[in-house]
Amino acid sequence: MRNRHLLTPLLTAMLVSVSGAAFAKVSQEQADKLGNELTCVGAIAAGNKAGTIPPFSGKWLGTPEHIKYEKHVGQHPVDPYPDDKPLYTISGKNYQQYKDKLTPGQIAMFERYPATFTMPVYEGRRDFRYPDVICDTTKRNALEAELIDEGFGFTGYKGTVPFPIPDLNQPMQVLANHNFPYRPYTYATLRDIADVSSSGKISWGRANNTGLNVPNHPEHIGKPAGGVMAYGLTATLLPTRNKGSATVSTEPMNFARDKRLAWNYNPGTRRVRQLPEYGFDTPMAGTSGKLTIDSDRLMNGSPERYDWTVQDRREIFIPANAYKIHLQDVSYDALLTVNHANPEFMRYELRRVWVLEGKLKDEYRHKYGRRTMYLDEDNWHAVIGDFYDTRDELVQHALINYYYAYDADSYEAGTSFYHDLKTGSYIGYNLFQERKKGPVLNKGDFRANQFTPAALRRMSH
Repeated sequence: MRNRHLLTPLLTAMLVSVSGAAFAKVSQEQADKLGNELTCVGAIAAGNKAGTIPPFSGKWLGTPEHIKYEKHVGQHPVDPYPDDKPLYTISGKNYQQYKDKLTPGQIAMFERYPATFTMPVYEGRRDFRYPDVICDTTKRNALEAELIDEGFGFTGYKGTVPFPIPDLNQPMQVLANHNFPYRPYTYATLRDIADVSSSGKISWGRANNTGLNVPNHPEHIGKPAGGVMAYGLTATLLPTRNKGSATVSTEPMNFARDKRLAWNYNPGTRRVRQLPEYGFDTPMAGTSGKLTIDSDRLMNGSPERYDWTVQDRREIFIPANAYKIHLQDVSYDALLTVNHANPEFMRYELRRVWVLEGKLKDEYRHKYGRRTMYLDEDNWHAVIGDFYDTRDELVQHALINYYYAYDADSYEAGTSFYHDLKTGSYIGYNLFQERKKGPVLNKGDFRANQFTPAALRRMSH
C-alpha cells in the first residue's frame, strides 16, 4: 500500500514529462498548415493587409524559363527581374516616416551618413519555391524533431529546416532554423574581402572556400541526421603575407557533445597543427578584426556564450532578391564607395522577419555583449545583424545579400557588408563580382576525406 502511494506522484511526473515531450513537436493539424496557409518552410503564405508584402506565389522552382543559366559551373547569378525599378527610396531626409520598419542599425546608418546612405525599396517578390522532397522532409521535422541537450542538438531531425513552426518559448528552435536551413550541400567560391577604411582606401583579402554540408546532401535528406554537420576548407591567397595558409574545420550537429575542430597549415613553418579554438570572437583573417569567426552569416558555431530570446514576426526592410549586386559587370570601384556600398546596386523589400537576440552570459567573454539577428521568414536565413559591445552600445550593422541560387533550388548568401559604426569603415565580404566564376554550388564533387588534417598536409606539398 505504501509503495503504491509513493508510485503515484512518480507516475504523475512521468505522464507530465511525456505530455511535455509531445507538446515539444507540433500536432498533425498544425503541420498540415505547411504548404497551405503557411509555405512549406513555415512562412505566412498570405501577403499583409496593407498589400505591401505580396502573397507567396512559388511559381518558380529552379531556373525560370526566361533565364539562360548553366548549372554547377560558376555562372554569375542572373537577375529574373531586370526591369524592376525602385518604388521609392528611403534616405536621410525621410527615414523617420519608416522608422517602425527599420532596425536600430539601419537607423544608425541614416543618422551617420545622411547625405549618402539610402535604401531603394522594390516591389516584393516571393516567387521561388523549394523542391517537393525538401517540403516533405520539413513537414516530417515539424512532427518529429525535438531539441535535446538544452537546445544544442536534436532528435528526430532529418535535414533541411528543423522547426518550420517554432515554439516562441524555445528560441533555440529559431536559432537551429538559422543554422540548419536548406542550402547548397557543396560549394566552392573564390572570395574577395575588401577592408574599406573611412577614407575609402581598400586593403584586399582573397580566399578559396570550399565545403560540404552533410544534412542537405541528397543521400542524407530524409534520414536521421547526427555527427558532423559540415566540413570546410579556407585557403588564403591575399594578403600576400598570409598566402599559402589553409584551414580545415568540422562542425558538429550537437555542440553539447562535440566541438568544432580545426587544423591550420602555416607555410612559414610548413607544419599542420590543430587550432586550440576556432570560433567565437576570434578575428577573421583579412578583416582587421571587423569580422569575428562567428559573425560569418551573422552567427555560426556554438551558441553557448549567449542567452537567446525570440520575438514573433515583424515587418522590416531587408535585402532580398539580391541579383543586381552580383552581376558580373559590377566593378569593385563602382560598388565599394566610402562608408558603405553604393546604394545603386542594392535591392530592399518589405518582408516579415523573426527577431532573434543573444545576450552574453555573465560567465563568458566576447567582443559583442548583445547581437540581434533578423531572419527572413521565407527561408530562415539571418539577413541583418545589429551588434552591441559589452557596454550595450551599438557598434556594428551588418547585412547579407541573399539570392535564390538556380544551381541548388535554394537561397545562397552573397556579398555581405559589416559596418563599423564607430570608425566609419566597413568590410565588403564574399565579393566575387570581378572573379571569372561565381560560386560553384551543388556540383557534388566533395567528400569528407578532403577536409582532414591529412588532406591538408597533402595539399600543402
